[in-house]
Amino acid sequence: MIQASDLTSITNIGPATAKALIGAGVPDVATLRALGAHEAYRALVLAGEKPHFIGYYVLQMALQGRPWNDCRGAEKAALRERFDALIADCRRSALPDDIPHSLAEALDRIGLARR
Repeated sequence: MIQASDLTSITNIGPATAKALIGAGVPDVATLRALGAHEAYRALVLAGEKPHFIGYYVLQMALQGRPWNDCRGAEKAALRERFDALIADCRRSALPDDIPHSLAEALDRIGLARR
C-alpha cells in the first residue's frame, strides 16, 4: 500500500501523480526538490509510467510554484527538447546490453552490413 505523502501539498500534484512518484522512489517533497523535475520524471518513466510531455512540463511548473498552463513559447519548446532527449535516453537505457542500438549495428550483427 502506498503511504500518505506531502507531495500533494505542491500545486499541480494530485493524488495520482503523488502515488506514481512514490512508486518511482520519490516519496516526498524534499526528495522531489533534491532530484528536480527532470530526474523525478526520469524515475517515473523508468518505473513504467507512460511518457507524456504535458506531465513533464506540469512537474516543471509545479516545482517552480507556477500554474501548469503557464509554460509557453520558447520555454515550452526548450522543455520539449529536454523531454524528447530524456525519453530517448530512457529507452536506450532500458535495452539489454546485447541488443544493438541502431539499424546498422543490427544489420551487422546478422551479417547484412554494407560492404
